[in-house]
Amino acid sequence: MQTIDVVRGVYEGFGNGDIPAVLELLADDCSWTEAAGGPYGGVYVGPQAILDGVFMKLGDDWNGFTAMPQDFVADGDRVVVLGEYSGSYKATGRSFRSPFAHAWTVKDGKAVRFQQYVDTVLHREPMD
Repeated sequence: MQTIDVVRGVYEGFGNGDIPAVLELLADDCSWTEAAGGPYGGVYVGPQAILDGVFMKLGDDWNGFTAMPQDFVADGDRVVVLGEYSGSYKATGRSFRSPFAHAWTVKDGKAVRFQQYVDTVLHREPMD
């Protein structure tokens, strides 16, 4: 599996609600960094921590949360994805849209690093 295919697989699994498939593409020591200032800002290491600290919270807090990739740029073991988040915060019913950039590193067919770049103000607005 090529580097870009691993990353595409993460978005496909997430989009289909197949979180076990997403977790399968993450290395046991995958470092997942959510943007500081965002609702889940911080670093999560390993699939279980990512599931608990990010994916479960997205499902609990948001209706229709999506991360829609638009462009994939690959160079060796690195992939940058440009796209757009959207969703409606359950507690307020307010929605948001925000562009994102994700930087991935893939080794041996597994994602070992994820870095999120997003306008955290836009992401948090519906939560207030």
